[in-house]
Amino acid sequence: MHNQIIPHAPDRNHLRSQQGAVMQQDVPTTTCMNCKSLEAGNDEPHIDCVLIGINSANTLGRCIESIRTADYPQDRLHIIYVDGGSSDTSIEVARSYDGLQVIGITPEYPSPGIGRNTGWKSGSSPLVQFLDSDTIVDPQWFTRGVDAIQHKEVGAVLGMRNELYPERSFYNWIGNIEWNGPAGQSDCFGGDVLIRREALEATGGYDEELVGGEDPELSRRIIRKGWKILRTDLPMTKHDLAMFTLSQYLRRAYRSGYGFAAVRYREAVAGSDFWRYEYQKVAIKGGGFVTAIALSVPLLGMGTVITTSVGFLVVMLGTILLLMPRLFRISQFIREQKLNKVEARRYAWHCSLVVLPQLAGVLRFHAGRFIGRPLRNKSSKLSTGISGQGT
Repeated sequence: MHNQIIPHAPDRNHLRSQQGAVMQQDVPTTTCMNCKSLEAGNDEPHIDCVLIGINSANTLGRCIESIRTADYPQDRLHIIYVDGGSSDTSIEVARSYDGLQVIGITPEYPSPGIGRNTGWKSGSSPLVQFLDSDTIVDPQWFTRGVDAIQHKEVGAVLGMRNELYPERSFYNWIGNIEWNGPAGQSDCFGGDVLIRREALEATGGYDEELVGGEDPELSRRIIRKGWKILRTDLPMTKHDLAMFTLSQYLRRAYRSGYGFAAVRYREAVAGSDFWRYEYQKVAIKGGGFVTAIALSVPLLGMGTVITTSVGFLVVMLGTILLLMPRLFRISQFIREQKLNKVEARRYAWHCSLVVLPQLAGVLRFHAGRFIGRPLRNKSSKLSTGISGQGT
């Protein structure tokens, strides 16, 4: 997709939410025996792998398989799948694997935060690896992630997330460009991340209301508790965005705009500048263009030479505001994103125009805050797709 001094996620029973009750829970015959300190010489600590999904039968199996084939002691990896109310065979797919803990919940309004909180609170390992069901874990990630999080000040570690099939659609390609940031200390993490349990316990976990931006929002609260977030340049996961239509792209941009506004609101209350630039870019560029169009319509409708000229001038100024400077930074995109000239132009158009659906998301957040109706998910409209068969 929010808090007075950053709202902590509500302290709910770990298998029940105010928004929905647990339907079912399959507990494996072997449970975690794990809570040794990471700093006590335990080189291979237990890890709870929390997978969330709704209608994810197409992708869940390969995610589970990637964990089962990881180069890490399998008796120290504990997979917890939280299903948010699927109408397909997702739960049956999960149950076909021995030793998984399968939890089915039926919240009225599902959110990533509800699923992730349900998952990590049902385990006890000192580390928790969060994953979406449409990801595949790199075989070396658990070993490398554990090495990186051994430092006492590090509360969360993430690596590189890349698209499985960036060549299969323009939208997949955009996602592949934008998932990652520079290695080093980071100001936030995304949906795939390795976190200390004590950091989750100290913060209360994820905000269960947010339908976008819930991962960065938790990141900020973890940082305020004194931990650092470390981003490595090591492969962590492969992801399948499976985005092929303009309507999917617009919905995703709309939700990212909502997330910018929702998280920015919370961060402003907490006295932080996090996402201020992203929020202002959407508001100024997108808002300026829409305002220019709105002002030009009556001017052009008057039909006089002067009003028509002024109307076209207003449209031109709004367009310049929308397109600059991104559309004229081709060389920067070539250098920073390692793109060729054609790719850099395509990416520049995306960066310039995406603020318009994001603006709609920003406005939806503020309207929802005013009338007390935040944006919410419906499980019947959620599903996980795949970019293609095989490979």
